[in-house]
Amino acid sequence: MVVHSAILPLRSRRPATLLGEGQAAAQGEAMAAEHVAVAIVDAQLSPVQQRNLEKAWNCKVIDRTGLILDIFGERAATREGALQVELAHLEYQRSRLVRSWTHLERQRGGFGFLGGPGETQIEADRRLIGDRIVRLKRELEQVRRTRGLHRTARRRVPFPVVALVGYTNAGKSTLFNAMTGAEVTARDQLFATLDPTMRGLRLPSGRRAILSDTVGFISELPTELVAAFRATLEEVSEADVILHVRDAAHPDSTSQRADVVAVLDGMVADGTLDEAWPDRTLEVLNKADLLGGVDHVPLRPGVVAVSAITGEGLPALREAIDARIAAGMQVADYVVLPGDGARLAWLYEHGEVIERADDDDAIHVKVRLLPADRARFDRARFEQPGSPR
Repeated sequence: MVVHSAILPLRSRRPATLLGEGQAAAQGEAMAAEHVAVAIVDAQLSPVQQRNLEKAWNCKVIDRTGLILDIFGERAATREGALQVELAHLEYQRSRLVRSWTHLERQRGGFGFLGGPGETQIEADRRLIGDRIVRLKRELEQVRRTRGLHRTARRRVPFPVVALVGYTNAGKSTLFNAMTGAEVTARDQLFATLDPTMRGLRLPSGRRAILSDTVGFISELPTELVAAFRATLEEVSEADVILHVRDAAHPDSTSQRADVVAVLDGMVADGTLDEAWPDRTLEVLNKADLLGGVDHVPLRPGVVAVSAITGEGLPALREAIDARIAAGMQVADYVVLPGDGARLAWLYEHGEVIERADDDDAIHVKVRLLPADRARFDRARFEQPGSPR
């Protein structure tokens, strides 16, 4: 329950308390009057600033990064999510271990056979955290390798991958459920989804795709989380189509869009995402029901308006996804023997047959295929008879 809030203009960031002396004192009086136990500062605090504010306000102080990490800690549902959150927490806690925390400077006794002073508590804590971080990174690397194996397995039966991205609480999980019939947790809260979820999706052309739900972005995402959730974001880098889901009814929708684009551009900078990601991105304005329906949402080319709650606009979104996937496909002409039903069935299952002409001794088909599928089919033509693997 929030009992006090304030917006404080800053002329400059004070090294000791972030806030000005008068501002800190005034907020301390207000918190004392309300018997505040926890104060949350929507900014990144240094360890010294956090300690000084706790002394001045006589309560626990949490900065923006700490709050996000606490929320993530509560929402992590799988082992992978828990590992990612713990790693981010430890990276954050390690930065808090500074000499300003005087209670950690007491020396512990050394072993009798070793000369010199013992290890201080801060050194011991730093060493333990460092050891745990190394183990967590090793486990998460195994998770990434497992994800790589899963992606390799999917390429053997390569369905296009469609990834949902967007600001937290934009309605991605609700849209995911509406399009796939899944029952992924969808709540009106921040970071309801932390672990990537994938389900099958049938498109109007009959083509099958895989829809992936991912963690929501937020402005000024802590650097600890960007690194720790790289495995989650890798699903976006592998996607054939990226659906950027926006909350059309949110007053800061434009700013939220800029924040998401900044995160994706950051993935380009660190080599996680290729520079051509905008070419395969489709913008989806969700929550149209809060604006009176799809017809009341202003649109520009390449943008689709939907309501994941009412289902309005979902058929148009499926068609737009289908068209975006088709734009990245290749058209090829093949001649299949009448008795080679397995190869013909494979083309129908993995591609979109545009034309077909049946002769007595051959079947001529023009088919639209994903580049990977076309390569598999062409390779199989020179192998033993049977459908491509």
